[in-house]
Amino acid sequence: MSDIVCLLGRRMPGKIALIGIPYDGKSSFLKGPSEAPGKIRAALNSPSSNLWTETGLDLGEKGILSDLGDIDCSSWADPFPYIEETILRILERDVRPIVLGGDHSITYPVIRAFGRRFKNLNVLHFDAHPDLYDELDGDRYSHACSFARIMEDKLITRLVQVGIRAMTGHQQSQADKLGVDVIEMRHLGNSLNLEFDSPLYISFDMDALDPAFAPGVSHHEPGGLSTRQVISMIYSLNAKVVGADIVECNPRRDPLGITATVAAKILKEIAGVCIAPFCSR
Repeated sequence: MSDIVCLLGRRMPGKIALIGIPYDGKSSFLKGPSEAPGKIRAALNSPSSNLWTETGLDLGEKGILSDLGDIDCSSWADPFPYIEETILRILERDVRPIVLGGDHSITYPVIRAFGRRFKNLNVLHFDAHPDLYDELDGDRYSHACSFARIMEDKLITRLVQVGIRAMTGHQQSQADKLGVDVIEMRHLGNSLNLEFDSPLYISFDMDALDPAFAPGVSHHEPGGLSTRQVISMIYSLNAKVVGADIVECNPRRDPLGITATVAAKILKEIAGVCIAPFCSR
């Protein structure tokens, strides 16, 4: 039994639970995202800012936000089943998890857990890359393949991808075959109002942002989203947000902590929309 599951057994966490998955075993280019959870937490709790969202919610209020620590992936040859079961135990407590990666491969076991809890789950995926390869370098579970596996396994009913600007011919074929709604950067207007009629999970790859806003990522893809665009999109969502992940921050390329700070900002604003269903009860 994991330390996190034991913690859940001792006390109820807040409405939002932070949980780190420091794993980058499926990164195809550079290692380093496994070091991100601690850096994002440090930025979130830095005295240089505060825990208030832009809509006026104080995440520091008792019973709102709880940090459950990190899942220890180091002793598992394949940590995916362990990740899935741990996330499921959190969801069983009617808590909204926000997962700090880690590379994007961790989204697959996390979504497997969410799919067991929520029917007709939708996913909004922010990324420079569609992560729809059938396999990469012989690995079908690479961080570049996570959404191919999610769609093939029919874990969700709708996938919308925003910020894409590194689409290959193979991945375009995959998107067509798997029924993915892709909103490429070249087609993105000044505003985007998305509506989802069933529970929504947000998967946020930090390289969705232009490198000018988030240089601390493994794959620099110019021409991306601004931080303000992302926040506006999050708050314009017409959806019940039930959880999220923030992945692919690479502290080894983020010596000034700029990207970790942006990740913490996005975390706060996503938490704000996650809390909305609780506040309306």
